[in-house]
Amino acid sequence: MNFIWAFLILISFVFGALNGKLDDVVNSILSGAESSITIAINICGVMVFWLGIMKIAEKSGIAEKISKVLRPFAKVLFKDASNNENAISNIAMNFSANALGLSNAATPMGIKAMEELQKINKDKSSASDSMCMLLAMNTAGFQLIPATVIAVLASVGFNNPTQIIVPTLLVTSFAFVTAIITAKIMQKFFPPQSETEVQ
Repeated sequence: MNFIWAFLILISFVFGALNGKLDDVVNSILSGAESSITIAINICGVMVFWLGIMKIAEKSGIAEKISKVLRPFAKVLFKDASNNENAISNIAMNFSANALGLSNAATPMGIKAMEELQKINKDKSSASDSMCMLLAMNTAGFQLIPATVIAVLASVGFNNPTQIIVPTLLVTSFAFVTAIITAKIMQKFFPPQSETEVQ
């Protein structure tokens, strides 16, 4: 990734110099750096608000109730982890946080869920079906409220940043369902190894 960024910066300077617009390139870098700080500060405010809401939900028991509602669905999607309540609970909480657009809050829960799934994984050298499903779901990034995107739009002066909610919901729902279906199909082609095969 560092190589890609270094290459893009180098190419920008080369083409800027060749076209006599090197000053514009430098000015763009400086103004972009300034804008990034402004956006970051605005995002911090929104993220602190939503993380606070999540903490209140956790302390009041609302998060646990959401988790209980989602557990039956999680047990269907993660059959080999259905008896591991810690894994299912963390998966449900991870999904809840992602749905609210709080990827930073969802990450620790996702890591804990992966750790629990690894404990019951028969082949420690490769990911289990449940681990692949969780990764696919997180990659699809289903969101009810894209808090981070709303924060970015608000920070750049967008008139109605909340109008992104419906398009985001449609796109992420399609991606989420597609990820689940794809993961289920791939499980048929790549069945888990048996205990004898692993040994």
